[in-house]
Amino acid sequence: MVTIGMNYYVISGKEQIFEDACAKVIDTMKGIDGHEASSLYREVLEGEPNYLIVSRWKNEQAFHDFVASDAFKKVTNWGSAHILRGRPQHTTYQH
Repeated sequence: MVTIGMNYYVISGKEQIFEDACAKVIDTMKGIDGHEASSLYREVLEGEPNYLIVSRWKNEQAFHDFVASDAFKKVTNWGSAHILRGRPQHTTYQH
């Protein structure tokens, strides 16, 4: 099993759009082979809005397959909606 930590830096004022999109992504992941569980966290300290999605997968390949899938592309619009302040940063934690 692996845990993927996905850090997102959201443009101020776009928090609800991002959270709604994440809810769709997490809901879509529930039916993906190899996905075990995911949660969305928001930094509560002052400053620009930052988020973390913690996602557990059977293996890293299952995660990469999902991110490259049409199902993922259908529920994300980070670029076209101009939601993020920069590229997401992902970290893999092996168990």
